[in-house]
Amino acid sequence: MTRQRLADPTPPPAPPEGGLRERKKRRTRAALIRSALELFTTQGYEQTTVDEIADAVEVSQRTFFRYFANKEEVAFAVQEAVEAQFFDALRERPAGEPPMTALRRAVSLAWDTIEQAIGETVPPELHMRMYHAIESTPALIAVHLRRSVELEERLAREIADREGLDLDSDPRPRVLVAAFSGVIRVSGRLWGARGDCSSDAIRKLTEAYLDHLTPALAEDWNTGSTHA
Repeated sequence: MTRQRLADPTPPPAPPEGGLRERKKRRTRAALIRSALELFTTQGYEQTTVDEIADAVEVSQRTFFRYFANKEEVAFAVQEAVEAQFFDALRERPAGEPPMTALRRAVSLAWDTIEQAIGETVPPELHMRMYHAIESTPALIAVHLRRSVELEERLAREIADREGLDLDSDPRPRVLVAAFSGVIRVSGRLWGARGDCSSDAIRKLTEAYLDHLTPALAEDWNTGSTHA
C-alpha cells in the first residue's frame, strides 16, 4: 500500500526584497550623512573630500554619488529634511487660517517632530555643530542663503495659492514670508550660539521672537502706541 504523501504546508511569505533594500539604502544614506558631518565639523568642509566620506563608511565613491550629487547636498541633507517637514505642515493647515497664523502653527508643529527627524539620521549635538560650521564657512553660507531664498519663494507661492492671490501682482505673500523667515533665521542663529541643541530650546526662542514680530513692525518703539 502506497502511503499518500501529505502536501507541504504553505511556506510563510518571504520578506519583500524591496523593503530590505530600502532599509539598507536608508542606513547607508544616514551613515554617509553622519560621516560627512563629522568630517566637516572636525577638519573643515573645504578640506574634506568625497573619498574621505565614502572611506569612513567603507563604500566606494560611486556609492556616495548614488545618494548625493556633491558635498553641498550632503552638508544640507538634515536641514532639507527639517524644511520639508515645515513645508508639509504648512500645506496641511486649514484653508481658513490667516497666513501668519498658518505659518506660525506650521512651524510649531514641525518642532514637535524635528528632534526625532534629526535623531533618526544624526545626533542633535552633531546637527548643532554642523549649524556652526555652516555659519562660519563662506562657501556654505552662500549655499544657505541661496536655499533660503528658494524656500521663501516656495512658501510665498503656497501662501498665495491658499489665499487665491496672484503672486506676481500682489506683494503681500513675499513680504510676509520674508518677515517670518527673518525671525526664523535670527532665532536659529541665537539657538546655535547658546549651546542648547534641544528642539524645546529653539521652539521657545522662535515663539518668543515671533511674539515680537507684529509690535516691531506696527508700533512706535518709544511709546508703545500703535500708529493709526
